[in-house]
Amino acid sequence: MTLFTELNLCPALANNLAKNNFVTPTPVQAQSIPHLMTGNDVVATAQTGTGKTLAFAIPVLEALNAMPRTKTIKALILSPTRELAIQIEETFKKMNEGTRIKTAVVVGGLSEGKQLATIKQGAEVIIATPGRLVDFLNRNLVNLSQTSMIVLDEADRMLDMGFLPALRTILDELPEKRQTMLFSATIEKSVSHLVKEYVTNPIRIACGSTTKPAENVDLFVFEIDQRQKFELLMHLLYEEKGSALVFARTKHGADRLADHLERADISATRIHGDRTQSQRNQALEGFKKGKFRVLVATDVAARGIHVDNIAHVVNYDMPAVAEDFIHRIGRTGRAGARGTSWTFSAHNERGDVRAIERALGVRVTYKETPSLPEAQIREKKHAATAAANHANAPHHTGPKVVMIPVGDAGRKASQGPFTRSFGNKNQSRPRRFAGSR
Repeated sequence: MTLFTELNLCPALANNLAKNNFVTPTPVQAQSIPHLMTGNDVVATAQTGTGKTLAFAIPVLEALNAMPRTKTIKALILSPTRELAIQIEETFKKMNEGTRIKTAVVVGGLSEGKQLATIKQGAEVIIATPGRLVDFLNRNLVNLSQTSMIVLDEADRMLDMGFLPALRTILDELPEKRQTMLFSATIEKSVSHLVKEYVTNPIRIACGSTTKPAENVDLFVFEIDQRQKFELLMHLLYEEKGSALVFARTKHGADRLADHLERADISATRIHGDRTQSQRNQALEGFKKGKFRVLVATDVAARGIHVDNIAHVVNYDMPAVAEDFIHRIGRTGRAGARGTSWTFSAHNERGDVRAIERALGVRVTYKETPSLPEAQIREKKHAATAAANHANAPHHTGPKVVMIPVGDAGRKASQGPFTRSFGNKNQSRPRRFAGSR
């Protein structure tokens, strides 16, 4: 299959593909969709950002379109994070317009009542995280006895997050006769056991290397002291254009870094497990729409981030394992675009960098860390502000005459752009970057 028009799809689905400018399938879509549309079980591995969601959304919706509309759950999609579940539903909504097929998201952090109401209103596709769905099953709030299709999306991450018992509980609730679709960035031993136990004679599809980064992402490493990381990040953000996804090791570290960036007049937000679902949704939506240039994230929360045109991924803190490195930098260089990864590594982490190179079969490029004391960063910002103020100030052809009231005779009337003069509290003055104290 080289074009989506080659598929024998219902008119609504075909129109929705065209309306959303889906013309040429990606490799994982071209190889998976024909097998899935014939009812085969499929196990597919492909790098992040290669279009796996559409690869299962099209067959699921096409199969549902041929069924009568009833208030039963016919298809179940499981994902590791709330953000990914919400984004999967967004894709389904784009594709099911005009089909009368309803979807529902079942995740923690959102109103339980609203989710249950949507299901009772006739949702035929449930997109869920394992924990919340098991909670609903234990309380007999959902019935999966009529579910004929199951998708395990990013199965490796679900197992990494400890969801194996929940997955077993859910899979045991499904009818034996069903179609199972498993999509994963990697197939580790734990995933292989899951495949053997719950997938029947699957078609195995592997697109590209899933154990190394995409070739269109440039991998750079800066060896730098922990205390200088923020200065370097500020320098790179000033020198380079485009949005940046910055990874911090801890939730507290993500909060602190985002706060520092905001104090330095960089539009930034954060996403991690301690944020409410509403806060996470607002952060992700603002980042997508360009309201925030920088999104600071932890690894678990970032698994659901599927945003096009992220220019740079920054490993502010080194990832714990090589697989996390793959998933982090997979957020840039999507859909064939060029991307950049900057990794900040301490001298004593050089061995960790080499371990990542060996595990993934890649070579990173060490870049010389620029000499950037905080004063230089402030100087750059102040110079830019001064130039902007000068451009906006009224120009006089003759000599400037300053009238000073008698009561202010002893007060200096400095003309500098960053000092307060004449007691005007609104006039700008120098400000310090976060972290400069």
